[in-house]
Amino acid sequence: MAFSSSFCLPLVSLKPIRLRHNVGEQRNNFAVRRLISRPVGQLARRETSFCCDWSFARGSRVIITPKVPTFIHCRKSFGVHASWLTNSQIAYNAFTLGTAAVLPFYTVMVFAPKAELTKKLMESSIPYVVLGVLYAYLLYLSWTPDTLRLMFASKYWLPELPGIAKMFSSETTLASAWIHLLAVDLFAARQVFHDGLENQVETRHSVSLCLLFCPIGIVTHVITKALAANAGNNRKRMH
Repeated sequence: MAFSSSFCLPLVSLKPIRLRHNVGEQRNNFAVRRLISRPVGQLARRETSFCCDWSFARGSRVIITPKVPTFIHCRKSFGVHASWLTNSQIAYNAFTLGTAAVLPFYTVMVFAPKAELTKKLMESSIPYVVLGVLYAYLLYLSWTPDTLRLMFASKYWLPELPGIAKMFSSETTLASAWIHLLAVDLFAARQVFHDGLENQVETRHSVSLCLLFCPIGIVTHVITKALAANAGNNRKRMH
């Protein structure tokens, strides 16, 4: 009567195998795993099947059957993760930053118009460059394929109010328009300030109006200049 026993176990990556035969007991030590790195974030795992068959009639024999290599897809992990602000957050921050940036220039023009520091600050072009770069960036973020179509919606390639209103429904576009106004208003206020120094005309009220109501500030400066010139001519006549 022949007694036989057989068993199969998976084998990954070969190591030395030792078979020990004791009375009534057989130990089989095996098992290997072999990981072959692939250049494109893959790991190849080769597995083999190890079968041991033992009987009194045939003795022991080992059958090793290789399996087809399988590939494990590994996600590449990068150490640096960048979190970007949304366009709405960028627009909000640009609106606040631009508004806060121009206030010091209006402050010195109103409260210290004849100070040397004020004259030097108002001769600088740095604030206009900064506002221009910020405006260009917001314009880039808000630009869409429909922007030109909304700006020139009529058949005569002229802007129409409904198209402009739709275009400015975006917060990013609205913030870019605000930065545009801040730059133009500050430039106009500087012109009013320099003209007032040159002609010795009071400009503080006109400069203040240029901050939020630029056209009205320019008009008030023109009126103030005309009144000052008329008052000067009256004085000369009296003398």
